[in-house]
Amino acid sequence: MALSESVVKKVLLSYTYVAIWIFLSFSVIVYNKYILDRKLYNWPFPISLTMIHMSFCSFLAYLLVKVFKVVELPSTMTRDLYLKSVVPIGALYSLSLWFSNSTYIYLSVSFIQMLKALMPVAVYSIGVLFKKDSFKSDTMLNMLSISFGVAIAAYGEAKFDSFGVMLQLLAVAFEATRLVMIQILLNSRGISLNPITSLYYVAPCCLVFLCFPWLIMEYPLLRDTSSFHLDFVIFGTNSLCAFALNLAVFLLVGKTSALTMNVAGVVKDWLLIAFSWSVIKDTVTPINLFGYGLAFLGVAYYNHSKLQALKAAEAQKKVQQADEEAGRLLEEKEGEGTGKKTETQD
Repeated sequence: MALSESVVKKVLLSYTYVAIWIFLSFSVIVYNKYILDRKLYNWPFPISLTMIHMSFCSFLAYLLVKVFKVVELPSTMTRDLYLKSVVPIGALYSLSLWFSNSTYIYLSVSFIQMLKALMPVAVYSIGVLFKKDSFKSDTMLNMLSISFGVAIAAYGEAKFDSFGVMLQLLAVAFEATRLVMIQILLNSRGISLNPITSLYYVAPCCLVFLCFPWLIMEYPLLRDTSSFHLDFVIFGTNSLCAFALNLAVFLLVGKTSALTMNVAGVVKDWLLIAFSWSVIKDTVTPINLFGYGLAFLGVAYYNHSKLQALKAAEAQKKVQQADEEAGRLLEEKEGEGTGKKTETQD
């Protein structure tokens, strides 16, 4: 009975983490849309909003790492490694956030989520390009099916904006490159960053990179329109949601698995599409849903294939470890046998 209770508690805890992550991820997307959309809060300054988020996250990450010591920093991180590895990742992250936040001005929340289905396609393609993934014709066929689904969804979009679509595709490309670069520049060197240590290193870097386009593109407008007077309740709660989302990712991946997060992401996407249609009153057409349904099936199959490959690799590793252990025991026995023979002959 005690065992079943502990299992139930573990399952309930996992569902709680999933629910918190979905709620926060959902809130950040809708909140960003509300602030940036010209028909809602009407503060169309995506670089400024991203910089507010990065400033807030940098400050809280510093407190958690240096003051409260919630997590430890990797001992292998040197200044040289930071400049060669973290700075390029920070540059890619700043571009990804800038472009993805900019899309809320031009596209509906539902259509943005449909375009984000291209993320596995971008990650796999860039992985193959940088030789982190091996080219497989069946996987590429799967990627083409996802792309085809997204293309149908785009064709059925009622309020299609080519500039907004270009921004979202660039955001996906930069984010996919960032994920591959994390593997090449950090993971391959034995450095693993969780969401808190990642923010501690990357957020200040992002802030610096974003200063350059901000000074050219948004600062003059903010100065001329007197939009510097921020509503601290709106921007404070928005930034808090953005930081809490990173903590939720830390809990979700730490206490469950990356696959759970992928499944939770799918649930969140469908909820956002439903919310966008029913509450924000965005137009969602049957062709939209049909195209996204195709892309969704492609993404689901890709995640399933990855899980099967991981399970196979894990099983192979266990067999290899068992073989090594058996070989070691055999060597020990042979050694003992040789020792006894020598003693008998003496």
